[in-house]
Amino acid sequence: MGTTKLAVYNGTLRLLGDDRLASLSENREPRRVLDDLWDEHVRACLEAGSWNFALRSIQVGSDPDVALGFGFQFAFEKPDDWLRTAALSADESFALPLTDYADEAEYWKANVEPIYVRYVSDDAAFGMDTTRWTPSFSLFVQSHLAAELAAHHRNAQFGDLDRLRQRRRGDALAKDALGQAPQFAPRGSWVRTRWGSAARNERTRQ
Repeated sequence: MGTTKLAVYNGTLRLLGDDRLASLSENREPRRVLDDLWDEHVRACLEAGSWNFALRSIQVGSDPDVALGFGFQFAFEKPDDWLRTAALSADESFALPLTDYADEAEYWKANVEPIYVRYVSDDAAFGMDTTRWTPSFSLFVQSHLAAELAAHHRNAQFGDLDRLRQRRRGDALAKDALGQAPQFAPRGSWVRTRWGSAARNERTRQ
């Protein structure tokens, strides 16, 4: 697993029918254009899914300086490398998802403290680290960059490249989902009551 920035650049240029780059320092316009696009558009691709390789889990304490006039009791500042929230929980194992919260600008708001957050990170050691990327995500980024370049230059290939981008995004998301643990909805109060009654009856029979 993993790739390099140069490999992504060359995959992008191949889709456009352009010559490969020998290095990331080669003095050619395609390299300079890709350099300009890289950070913003890789972040856009990372934001498009809850990619396992880019996920980071943290504990967050509330910010006492945020005034909350009504609604939730606590405000939690998002980290600088946050791109997309994957899960919130009141317990560190994420066994019970936190569903009663608000996501507002640079804060999460909730009625419990602390909270545990799993999110897509654009940190250099997480989502922006190409050595962590899956092959399907790398292909998605290549097609995304190629489509953006084609659109910028009003290239006749744009329609085909945009469809390829959408197809590769779907493929990358589907393959990434295979690596996730099964997700179970939390038991409602009625289910917990019935389950508890059954367990008590079983102990009585023993």
